Amino acid sequence: MSLSVPRLWIGSTEIIALADGEGPFFSPRTEAFPDATTAQWAEADRYDPGAVDAEGRWRLQFRAFAIRGDKGLTVVDAGIGPADSPAGSWAPVPGALPESLAAAGIDPAEVDTVVLTHLHTDHVGWAVVTEEAVPAVEVAADTKASTGGRRPYFPNAEYLLQRAEFDAIDMVNSQLRETLTDPLAAAGRLRLLDGDTPLSAGRVVATPGHTPGHQSVLVADGRELALVTGDLLVHALQLLHPELAYAQETDPEAARHSRERMLDCGTAITLHLATPHLTEPFLSA
Repeated sequence: MSLSVPRLWIGSTEIIALADGEGPFFSPRTEAFPDATTAQWAEADRYDPGAVDAEGRWRLQFRAFAIRGDKGLTVVDAGIGPADSPAGSWAPVPGALPESLAAAGIDPAEVDTVVLTHLHTDHVGWAVVTEEAVPAVEVAADTKASTGGRRPYFPNAEYLLQRAEFDAIDMVNSQLRETLTDPLAAAGRLRLLDGDTPLSAGRVVATPGHTPGHQSVLVADGRELALVTGDLLVHALQLLHPELAYAQETDPEAARHSRERMLDCGTAITLHLATPHLTEPFLSA
């Protein structure tokens, strides 16, 4: 996997794509998007030919993003994680996020905010780690005792999660209570949000539907916008046809509404998308 570091500038704010892995989806793509027509698949494959492999499988990228502004450094999502991460049952772990951060010149200790778009395992893998996964980093004795040896990978960051997502954790992935949210809370690093919230650069936007508390990040400069989507859309199909549901969405109607609302910016606005799973990290909507 290439560790190139694509970047997008929105005014004085830099958005950095951080690769963590790539690999095939765990089920046939026609099951993931059961309502897509043959013509729509052909259109999507022309738009994003890298998203289908030689066997006709959906091939995903797994990436996070960093947003560097004058007032701070935010990371959006935390990838698939190390070899012992919860995503290991289906995603190509270990991920390369630490190497991508280094290639981008980012020390995890300088990150002040981590936005977790939602609680699916391929978006939280490096958020909290064990000593075994990252042995070079020392863990304070009091933190080790309170979190079972787990600690935030970004040690000085506040981790932002929608309250609706936290409240639905047992439905989304109950395993993450012990491995993610409890250690973050014990370390005093978890902050629950209630809807849209300003960041040092940009703002969190509630985009529910994929999960109950899914959120995205919007960066604006005049008539130019960048949307770090999370799983608001997961395939070119949903960019070309926002009405198409994805089988893993908990509320397809809410997800469709969120997609259409965020993609409908009018012709006077330039909207860039920063996507975790499409082949190219940055696209113009």
